[in-house]
Amino acid sequence: MKRRLHRFSRAQQEELWRRWKRHETLAMIGAALACSRLGVYSVVRRQGGIAPPPRRRARWALSLAEREEISRGIAAQRSVRAMAGVLRRPPSTISREIRRHGGRTHYRATRADERAWRRARRPKVCRLRAHGRLCSIVAAKLEADWSPQQIAAWLPRTYPHDPTMRLSHETIYRTLYVQARGALKQELVRHLRRQRSRRRPRGTRARAGRAHIVGAVSIAERPPAAADRAVPGHWEGDLLLGTPRAGIVTLVERHSRYVLLLQPRGRATEPVVDALIRGVRRLPAHLWRSLTWDRGFEMADHARFTVATDVQVFFCDPQSPWQRGSGENTNGLLRQYFPKGMDLATVPQRQLDVVAHKLNTRPRETLGWRTPAEVLATTVALTG
Repeated sequence: MKRRLHRFSRAQQEELWRRWKRHETLAMIGAALACSRLGVYSVVRRQGGIAPPPRRRARWALSLAEREEISRGIAAQRSVRAMAGVLRRPPSTISREIRRHGGRTHYRATRADERAWRRARRPKVCRLRAHGRLCSIVAAKLEADWSPQQIAAWLPRTYPHDPTMRLSHETIYRTLYVQARGALKQELVRHLRRQRSRRRPRGTRARAGRAHIVGAVSIAERPPAAADRAVPGHWEGDLLLGTPRAGIVTLVERHSRYVLLLQPRGRATEPVVDALIRGVRRLPAHLWRSLTWDRGFEMADHARFTVATDVQVFFCDPQSPWQRGSGENTNGLLRQYFPKGMDLATVPQRQLDVVAHKLNTRPRETLGWRTPAEVLATTVALTG
């Protein structure tokens, strides 16, 4: 037997979305609204996790108070013109209102107001449905793993004189997640950084502590030039984890956000440091001034790395991932290609280079919508 879902009133829907924005679970919202978790999920899923904009009554529409005055006028046997004079409305407005909602015999103010509110919905055609060329270009960029922010910023630079080639990144997200719009295929969601079926307001997560590193030099001693990102050559590194025995070494240049991905032969300190030494030799020596790492024990052999490359390693404070923000952001981008639990030991270096190339050739907001490869190439040309 098919289970009927709860029908939410306007007030309940507003309360549902308020609680959803406060990060309450579906079960918590259901308990507060006295309905099932499935009923809440049906509403959230239909909207893709995006709270609909609040509806407002048009200023020229009849209000509930005016409809109640009409109902009282009918009960008192007043004429349409008399009621129109009291409400300061045209008689034709009052006449149509009464005729539309059952006539004098069946008119009820509350029922009429609810019906008018439902009929007032005028779904606007999505911009991407109205402009086929724009929709095709957006879909192609999503398939190339561009983010909606990158696409929205790229369009006016590429089509500066075409006003139809404009839209916000939020429009792209809404068209992807709210499938009633019917412009972009839902399969394109898998090309987003976070492949979720619905959007969730952002929250915070705690991070566990790290092992003690002998001889670690604190980030407080890092050169000021590294902190302000003005000088190229200062890098952030981390080990992106997969299965318990595998990981990928990630390196991000702070000035250009240029990414290097390296395949170590294990997660212990020796193979990780070996991979880092190989990575340093892939770029000119003047592009290596310092390396910032967290407290992961994979860098216990940091002294050998410094001797081999002449690059000083600085370590973040415990439980302070924000001190290595570019690396954390890059790890989030990489999860699109290497989800948690994946056996990263089977990923060849060739595939890592392909993913790094994708990241390095996509425009970045923090770079004025230039690509990391562009910024690094300019740096090499000026300092080479």
